[in-house]
Amino acid sequence: MIDIDPEIEEKFGRTALKRARLTRFLAAAQAEARLKGEVSVLLTGDAEIRRLNRDYRKKDKATDVLSFPADEMGQAMGIAGDLAISVETAAREAESRGHALVIELEVLLLHGALHLAGYDHEVDDGEMARKEERLRKKLGLEAGLILRTLGKAKPAEKNTSPVKKSAKKAPAKKAVAKQVSAKKVATHKDSRSRAR
Repeated sequence: MIDIDPEIEEKFGRTALKRARLTRFLAAAQAEARLKGEVSVLLTGDAEIRRLNRDYRKKDKATDVLSFPADEMGQAMGIAGDLAISVETAAREAESRGHALVIELEVLLLHGALHLAGYDHEVDDGEMARKEERLRKKLGLEAGLILRTLGKAKPAEKNTSPVKKSAKKAPAKKAVAKQVSAKKVATHKDSRSRAR
């Protein structure tokens, strides 16, 4: 399920956010990452993502995506976890890379789905980066987030159709809301810090 903060929807518009396309992409990314269970996504702004980052990672700054894997109880209920994405941060990155906002959101969804599937690029000797690279090619995305963050990505390629047709523990919720139920948090804007 993808929830959009009303202020963000008003600022960017439904057309730019393309909820149906993002929902299809998330399902494809989950399947490719072998991530079972429900994933709830909150598309929000910098202020809210900064609050979440401060509350759950003790980092008082905005970031692009946070992942909250479900605890054992949530997993037993068929919940994989929650993602929170800053559309404002994604929009700035999309503009700097010369592609549509929806493409940047897909890059972040893939990265977040891999974190929910248990990958952690901060401690895994490149396993998550390799997986992200394979899946982004398979799903039709440009450079994955990890390689971009490390400065190893090639210049942006045109992409028009990628998909056709931690911190505290708490039980996962069915929908991400302003008060996200916290699980382990992972992010990639500050790749020097270990969240998992």
